[in-house]
Amino acid sequence: MDIIDREILHLLQQDATRSSRELGDEVGLTPTPCWRRVQSLREAGIIEREVAILNASQLSLDISALVQIRTNEHSAAWLADFTAAIEEFPEIVEAFRTSGEIDYMLRVVVPDMNSYDDFYKRLIERVALYDVRTIFEMEELKRTTALPLDYAPFDNP
Repeated sequence: MDIIDREILHLLQQDATRSSRELGDEVGLTPTPCWRRVQSLREAGIIEREVAILNASQLSLDISALVQIRTNEHSAAWLADFTAAIEEFPEIVEAFRTSGEIDYMLRVVVPDMNSYDDFYKRLIERVALYDVRTIFEMEELKRTTALPLDYAPFDNP
């Protein structure tokens, strides 16, 4: 990966619908070599997928919550069951196993408080949890899917 690849990645993180011609114009390449570079980045697994980022409010998903989960059970069987359970809930858009006092952190989006309450009841019915705490997001200050590319290793010509 070189500086041109990094610039292509930067541009694609802003708008993945750019054509090879548009990308090439930005980085100083003709469309074909630019297309080859994008294909190479895909084949290398650097570009995992391209998706549409939707506006939650336009879809009536006005509540976003961070759900902190603690468990007394740390067996492989419990983790497998928990992992399967979180896949069953479309409201869970992100899930992480974490260090410290909190074992797992979920990001949940729902239309309203009643929907969150329904989600919560289904979650605790589905999987055994020791403690569940919810933090409701009041104001979004920053959200991005763009990764900081300054740390990516690259060959400097």
